[in-house]
Amino acid sequence: MTFNDFNFDDKLLDSLSAMGYTKPTPIQEQAIPMIMANKDLIACAQTGTGKTAAFLLPILNKLLKTEKRHLNTLIVVPTRELALQIDQQVEGLSYFLSVSSIAVYGGNDGTVWEQQKKALREGADIIIATPGRLIAQLQSGLMDFTHMQHLVLDEADRMLDMGFYEDIMQVISYIPKNVQKVMFSATMPPKIRTLANTILNNPETINIALSKPAEGILQQAYVVYDSQKVPLIQSLLTTGNFPSVVIFASTKDSVKILDRELQRVGIPTKAFHSDLDQSEREQILRGFKAKQIQVLIGTDIISRGIDVEGISLVINYDVPPDPEDYIHRIGRTARAETKGTAITFVNDKDQPKFFRIESLIGRDIDKMPVPESLGAVPLYEPEKKVEKKHFSKGGSGGSKTSSNYKGKNPNNRRRPAR
Repeated sequence: MTFNDFNFDDKLLDSLSAMGYTKPTPIQEQAIPMIMANKDLIACAQTGTGKTAAFLLPILNKLLKTEKRHLNTLIVVPTRELALQIDQQVEGLSYFLSVSSIAVYGGNDGTVWEQQKKALREGADIIIATPGRLIAQLQSGLMDFTHMQHLVLDEADRMLDMGFYEDIMQVISYIPKNVQKVMFSATMPPKIRTLANTILNNPETINIALSKPAEGILQQAYVVYDSQKVPLIQSLLTTGNFPSVVIFASTKDSVKILDRELQRVGIPTKAFHSDLDQSEREQILRGFKAKQIQVLIGTDIISRGIDVEGISLVINYDVPPDPEDYIHRIGRTARAETKGTAITFVNDKDQPKFFRIESLIGRDIDKMPVPESLGAVPLYEPEKKVEKKHFSKGGSGGSKTSSNYKGKNPNNRRRPAR
């Protein structure tokens, strides 16, 4: 199948050709015809599968045939990074089209607020907004949704995780009832289905490779002590060919500390976190996309909020607390059917969490040998640790190491007693 099979307008096909796109991804093959047929839709697809274009392309095609386009489409997203990313994708896909868009998000000065207000008042075709800033603009009373045709909730699961349910329902209260509503989510927990049943009208459902990493990702793990993590990063980056690297840490304080430690050992890095103002964050992302910054360190805020081609390595400095977050983190590499490497550092206490990740994706992740110069490493025995936790108060359950993990780590030996 090619994009020609969708009967897109010639101008839109020219834009796709200029961007080098010829073959739709599976989510695009299924979602585009449904959106073009004006059906409500809930679509579940992992990150990196092309789901942004899956809703943008049919909307852009319909816009070309619409006379009154004042605030035609509203796309609600969880983070400003994702809002900017989608706005940039609209700009790329509409290169040969007369389509206007604006990203509406907080964390900026009064000048930007006024620019956003003017664009909303005068009627940009496509609005991409975060919930909080959108509600603030809605309450100004200057937005006219009379001609709105599409509402898209992107990364809906993430918005619910961030506590935006009430905000989403408030936004929907401003929207005409006959608007086509589309939800895209990387996961499909019960709360997403509840939201879909609440706001969608007899929706179609699409599930694409739910909770599975992209095939092109080489997944590896190193079982280490915390003190060995920075030397291991230094070893990986000096011996491997990784021109573009993202390192995930669980908190912004961890990001700042890791940034200082890596720079101290001679690795040039940039930390990306919520304490930076918007202009600093945009400057860092521009430098990273332009390959002027090799190593970007951040929290899960960038696991769904950036779309950068050519990321060769993702490192989980610590195991993410939610197995689904692992999917999103490593999905920054091997995008659009390319190849990439994802490495996770697993310390002693995080082994049960990593075991849950392996259970989710349905496979063991290779445990790699740690350089002997770093010393002894923990034994990988997550099932024993889970059992120990369950029976710590007088339980009778025995504990044994699963045969699935024997010999997976050539350095699988305990630190000698001191």
